[in-house]
Amino acid sequence: MKLPTRVTITEVGPRDGLQNEPAPVATDTKVELCERLLAAGVRQLEATSFVSPKWVPQMADAAQVMARIPRPAGSRISVLTPNLKGFEGALAAGAQEVVIFGAASEAFSQRNINCSIAESIERFRPVAEAALANGLRLRAAVSVAYGCPYQGEVPVESVVDVSRRFRELGCHEIGIADTIGVADAGRVQRVLEAVMREIPADMLSGHYHDTYGQAVANVLASLQVGITRFDTSIAGLGGCPFARGATGNVATEDVVYLLHGLGIETGLDLDALVDAGQWISAQLGRRSSSRAGNALAAKRERREEARADAVSIAS
Repeated sequence: MKLPTRVTITEVGPRDGLQNEPAPVATDTKVELCERLLAAGVRQLEATSFVSPKWVPQMADAAQVMARIPRPAGSRISVLTPNLKGFEGALAAGAQEVVIFGAASEAFSQRNINCSIAESIERFRPVAEAALANGLRLRAAVSVAYGCPYQGEVPVESVVDVSRRFRELGCHEIGIADTIGVADAGRVQRVLEAVMREIPADMLSGHYHDTYGQAVANVLASLQVGITRFDTSIAGLGGCPFARGATGNVATEDVVYLLHGLGIETGLDLDALVDAGQWISAQLGRRSSSRAGNALAAKRERREEARADAVSIAS
């Protein structure tokens, strides 16, 4: 099994992870989460989105978050920008990368933004042109690439077509997203191999939700066909406000545990990620969805208890 020696992780917890939270998350909490992730070695951070607060109220403080988060050397801070107004906000806030998105399902596109796939891509053309003109990196996401909550099966040809359209817009990276978490390893490889016949693997990334518990397996399947970029979310935070039933993104801790076990470099500190995942889960009042994170945290707690017992006995 030929695997890469290094993988790039884009941490999407602060944006994709928190956007679906039912209760408001304080700006201070968002900023501290970003600080903890950057301190853990994250260098590709999707921090927020410049969208209408009417549609995604959780991201209403995007400018404040961007003004306060640190910018370590070598880091790239990205934001979601659905239109030129959002792009202008992102540019003013010092974003280094903007993210656009389009569905591979006509039904999903029509139900959520009331236009066809082709029309949605054209809506992003001004954003893409502005990003490239201002020297920003441009990343795109192909949503519901493996299944749609409205039409079910999504033809592979549709995923290839949308990916090709994004490449023609000048995107530097194109993420193939399992928005509702229905993919399995076999389908992941078939879809990625089809897209890779049109677009080089080093321009592609994988984005997996864990609804069926297959996200880590799908990361491994992607590695096997040559994908070396992945979106992950600390503590498995997330969901999609426009895709009912979708659970969180694949947990950063789980993916890093897998990669380090395979001897693949990430530049990330797993212990610090576990701390960040446990911390944000406590702030949100629930248990982390990361299995590796919870197991490692429990192991650490047992070790500390044993150490305390030993000290007590000795004294």
